[in-house]
Amino acid sequence: MKTFAIFGCGHLGKIVYKAYMDGLLEGYKLIATYSLEKKDAEALTKGTEAKAVESIDEAIALKPDFIIETAAIALLKDFAFKALDEGISIIPLSIGAFADKEFKETALEKAKKSGAKIYIPSGAVGGFDVLKTISLMAEVNSWDIKAKIHTHKGPNSLKNTPLYKDALQNNEESVFSGSTKEAIALLPTKVNVAIASSLATIGPEKAQAEITSVPAFIGDDHCITVETEGLKAVVDIYSANSDIAAWSVVTLMRNLNSEMIFF
Repeated sequence: MKTFAIFGCGHLGKIVYKAYMDGLLEGYKLIATYSLEKKDAEALTKGTEAKAVESIDEAIALKPDFIIETAAIALLKDFAFKALDEGISIIPLSIGAFADKEFKETALEKAKKSGAKIYIPSGAVGGFDVLKTISLMAEVNSWDIKAKIHTHKGPNSLKNTPLYKDALQNNEESVFSGSTKEAIALLPTKVNVAIASSLATIGPEKAQAEITSVPAFIGDDHCITVETEGLKAVVDIYSANSDIAAWSVVTLMRNLNSEMIFF
């Protein structure tokens, strides 16, 4: 029986919890939940033997096999090194943290030393298998390779960011074009999928991102394109909300515990 903890007990954390309560995570046991609001953590222990812990250190002391993070980059950075040092594998949704090269390299070093793993779920996109395969072929054969993600969003999702302006409510406009690393710096909570796709291909510094604002558009449409010598892959996924990100964690956990592995 593998054990896990949930860090971040908001909407996405609740989806993972409900999947567990519905019996979709057979072979796993929830042992801890953590949130800045303890009542939120307590809500995700109902019907289980899990403990709503009051600190990161308290959760790590319980030695879960996995910590699932569904909250924010800041929280992931707070616990990742401690968990990996203890041999605890992590499944983060705040993948934008890995655009920080120093953080990524240190995390990988600690994971290698302890034997822990960092599992990157597909989140609101997919196709990581073919993206990584094409990227490996290009690297081995010294082929040129291009990787880009083009995201369409509604203007309301850009409010309270440097990209928003009232004119977007009436006019379709490309509001960002640059590297995925530049995108996450501007929008730290809104382009985790861009970082995920760049990590699967040529890295946040080289992979390109474009964001188009579309009036009255609901949700996100992510179109990832990777192209090299004789090969081209296009992955296009639309989602009306962020639920698919949490469900991708559930799918990953089921895959890890299955006799037949899809990758």
